[in-house]
Amino acid sequence: MALYLLYRGIRDRRYFEHLVERLGFLPSTLESTGSGAIWFHAVSVGEVLTAVPLIRRLRSERPLVRVYLSTTTLAGRASAEEKLEGLVARVFFAPLDFRSSVRRVLRRLRPALVVVLETEIWPNLYRESKRAGASLIIVNGRISDRALPRYRRFRTFFRYVLRWPDAILVQSEEDRKRYIAAGAPPDNIAVTGNLKYDFTPPASGMPPELARFIEHANPSQVWIAASTMPPAEAGDVDEDDAVIAAFQTLCSTRNGLLLILAPRKPERFDLVAEKLKDSGIAFTRRSKLVDPTPRVLLLDSIGELAALFECADVVFMGGTLARRGGHNILEPAYFAKPIIVGPHLENFAEIANSFYAAEALERIEDQSALASAVRCLLDDPERAAVLGQRARDLARSRRGVVAAISHEIWRAYGQGVPDPPRVLAARLLLTPLTWLWRAGHRLHLELAKKRALNTRVVSVGGLTMGGVGKSPMVAYLAARLRDPAILTRGYKRKSGSAVIIVPRGKTAPTEVTGDEAQIFIRGGYAHVGIGKDRFAVGRRIEAELKPDIFLLDDGFQHFQLRRDHDIVLIDALDPLGGGAFPLGRLREPLEGLARAGTIVITRVEPGQDISGIEHLLRRYNAQAPLFRSRVVPREWVDVESGLALDLAGAKLGRVAAFCGLGSPRSFWRTLEELGIEVGLRQAFEDHHQYSLVELKRLAQHAADVLVTTEKDAMNLPEGASAIVAPLKLLWLRIGIEIEKEDELLKRIL
Repeated sequence: MALYLLYRGIRDRRYFEHLVERLGFLPSTLESTGSGAIWFHAVSVGEVLTAVPLIRRLRSERPLVRVYLSTTTLAGRASAEEKLEGLVARVFFAPLDFRSSVRRVLRRLRPALVVVLETEIWPNLYRESKRAGASLIIVNGRISDRALPRYRRFRTFFRYVLRWPDAILVQSEEDRKRYIAAGAPPDNIAVTGNLKYDFTPPASGMPPELARFIEHANPSQVWIAASTMPPAEAGDVDEDDAVIAAFQTLCSTRNGLLLILAPRKPERFDLVAEKLKDSGIAFTRRSKLVDPTPRVLLLDSIGELAALFECADVVFMGGTLARRGGHNILEPAYFAKPIIVGPHLENFAEIANSFYAAEALERIEDQSALASAVRCLLDDPERAAVLGQRARDLARSRRGVVAAISHEIWRAYGQGVPDPPRVLAARLLLTPLTWLWRAGHRLHLELAKKRALNTRVVSVGGLTMGGVGKSPMVAYLAARLRDPAILTRGYKRKSGSAVIIVPRGKTAPTEVTGDEAQIFIRGGYAHVGIGKDRFAVGRRIEAELKPDIFLLDDGFQHFQLRRDHDIVLIDALDPLGGGAFPLGRLREPLEGLARAGTIVITRVEPGQDISGIEHLLRRYNAQAPLFRSRVVPREWVDVESGLALDLAGAKLGRVAAFCGLGSPRSFWRTLEELGIEVGLRQAFEDHHQYSLVELKRLAQHAADVLVTTEKDAMNLPEGASAIVAPLKLLWLRIGIEIEKEDELLKRIL
């Protein structure tokens, strides 16, 4: 497969893109703004169309959750890009089922959930998704008559593979039995129904040019031959030949009959056009629409068939005369159209049996009966209407599957805790260094001499290096306490003084204090003490200012100072930090959570299920209460004037964003939440000191405004606004909301 794709890629740019993405190399522009994405994997055009209403509902319920969709075919990708525009963050070619390819995609997307459509079994995708911390579910699952013997024959293998999914949501009770026969754990299988029952026609309706064409053709009756297929094997039926022959029989007595012929496979479009040409029937192709009065419209397009069913008087569903297992009959049923099928509907056995029982289908046994069946329904509109109404009533009675599956998806989503493995070479090289780091941390913890202040000390810290929201949390708490003092190290400050104290309401330059301390000072809620030795700083503040309480900023690993209470922050966007340093961003192993008195999970959306993160934390600390917090944007502040701009009233236009944070994804995520279209995102190192040259370069990429964070605003050079003029330069003031705030404050005090 790889060699074939390489050969095609050399000759065709589209196939080159296909090859690159199938090897797992996604574009650099594709970046998840944090863990918590959903990755849908749908192979065929049919599976893509089945996923559309489900993805639409998920996006309406949680618009900030990014959804990605992969497919393996060019037609599937084209259909997905058309039908899912604005609903998914990216459509891409699925990686080949090699561990290295799958891992590359998982590292880039960082999904909390992987959703596999229908019957696709990808052993490495299944296993690597679970190893990367994502939940994994199969939706709309089914096993066809043709595939069942193979599943049974290789049950030992499939039993190993099918133990990975957290849930298998199948279409029918028969499918449930088949999955059990294939080796799936019975407790993981649930019957939720067929997603195809929730078909909704395109909101835009029939394309205008097609509507004009049909109006101008003014047919007396319309027959749609939908999703016709070539022979499955030698001696099988070519459905396009069968339809053309039946139409020739019918049109000899029906001058006003229009046939809309829609081959299933795009590679058949040219071949079917040649067949129509050889038959002598006047036809036009959808891609050209040059003949104003054709007898046949060849629908050589993708994704337009569903909207055309509304104009049909009778529908023949392809894939049912040829031994192909059938196609979806629910789309024409939605429009109450009489449907003719052949004997092969094995892929839709549960739907077909329901329709047969309700007498809602016209079944023929071979191609010789096709013309007669179409003629009978065209000649008896009352019977055709009854058949169509039965089909519609049955299809509508089974709706609601999307709601049931979306509920299961969110349940599984909440259990995911993404932590994709690093590149193998990095693991081999850096893992020994992490052992040394962890050993050094243990030694430091054991040897540290903890000195106690006379005033109560509450630490706010985390396990990861930067980017968890420690400083905003300290500022939030300081604003709610009576007479607090903040102890901070003043990272990257340029002053050589060992101890700097700034009483509440006083000022000091950023060069002396550092950027994070400057935020506390300008907030005006607390005295601020700055220095590497937080004990010495605290003693000075006790002697001079006598605060009621100390807040130790980023102090969970500052063992030299004894604390009365430790608050540990865990970022919901990246709870595990990729492992211990230097392999990841963890300062110490998760076992360190045992020292926490309170745990706050930050950046949690309202109503978000984070049960997977909570379960993980409980493995290391079963006693500390868990709180949830989220970032709340307050207002934009103009760097030059210092004036605040209301979020709702600020019209920013096109934006370039930059920041120097430990976790830039948090800022990008906040901008997404505000609905701001960002043309450029530029991340710098944490605590970055900006130069005029860098700002000038950034200004070249923005049409209207440059935006950044409050912390970064402290590191802007003098004259920053002038150098980017006439662009505006703004920073975003944020706040924090905490569930059960009163309970948290009681624990601190």
